[in-house]
Amino acid sequence: MSVQNSNSQQHMQTAAASAAPTIATSAVLLIKGYDFDNGIDYNALLGSYLTTGFQATNFGRAIEIINHMRAWRLSDEPLAEGASETDESDLAYRSTVKCKIFLGYTSNLVSSGIRETIKYLVKHSFVDVLVSTAGGIEEDFIKCLAPTYLGDFDLKGRDLRSKGLNRTDWVMPILDQMLVEQREQGIVWTPSKVIRRLGKEINNPESIYYWAYKNNIPAYCPAITDGSLGDMLYFHSFRNPGLIIDVVQDIRAVNSEAVFAKKTGMIILGGGLIKHHICNANLMRNGADFAVYINTAQEFDGSDAGARPDEAVSWGKIKVDAESVKVYADVSLVFPLLVAQTFARGD
Repeated sequence: MSVQNSNSQQHMQTAAASAAPTIATSAVLLIKGYDFDNGIDYNALLGSYLTTGFQATNFGRAIEIINHMRAWRLSDEPLAEGASETDESDLAYRSTVKCKIFLGYTSNLVSSGIRETIKYLVKHSFVDVLVSTAGGIEEDFIKCLAPTYLGDFDLKGRDLRSKGLNRTDWVMPILDQMLVEQREQGIVWTPSKVIRRLGKEINNPESIYYWAYKNNIPAYCPAITDGSLGDMLYFHSFRNPGLIIDVVQDIRAVNSEAVFAKKTGMIILGGGLIKHHICNANLMRNGADFAVYINTAQEFDGSDAGARPDEAVSWGKIKVDAESVKVYADVSLVFPLLVAQTFARGD
């Protein structure tokens, strides 16, 4: 063998050794951003996020996952053993069974313009279950009663306090009537029933909970006393005592939403109570099938908000084979864009 042939053979072996396995290259996305020489095409621009890297790619994955949860139907799945003798064997019926979508959000998002995005989703019944904090409930009603203005983090708290107005007095007569119905009709009130009633009474199409009432979408708030509504309930307990709000019925109800669903998806904006409440409900069914988290929390301090989807997999809150992603971003920046690429597309 000549020296030249030997060197050529060695070069070929080196090249072969450095080539990536097919299984690896097929699973890896080529990094490529948007080319502005093609003009401004916002749909293509947002579509390019998937291959841009970092949080842009996570945003692109969130679009894919939400569109998958929107598109899923029971008819996509093989017939379960023994299902041939039930309604589930009927293809027409199976094609109507959708993924149950849980939407959770913190109160600051209702205080912001994200309220209108959430209202859009509820108005058009794009989501099936809501979970929020007390502020996420009352801020919606407050905005129906008086305008909310864009402020600044540098505004002095004492100046704002001196100009404060109580805009939740409208709740008191409703609580009075609820107490009458509790006594005379035996109604057992729960946080979700209270929210439904307030959504009915506000009778304002700008309200998230007006549309939740109209479309029969349950809204859960496990910490309903942690806000102005809690203040109203506190004062009402002196003014007209006796109203009882049962949280046990609601924990059964929200868990049942997950347990009896064929498929579940979670869209969780923020963290803390709302994130855990939705994840824990899905634990009761051995995990959600789709999950999208959006928040800015980090995991180094052990906070629930900072925990990545893989932490929920370890608890059985997200299935091992589920599609999941966390987008590390300010919800006010990315959620309207995410809705634009998913629910609002109409496909």
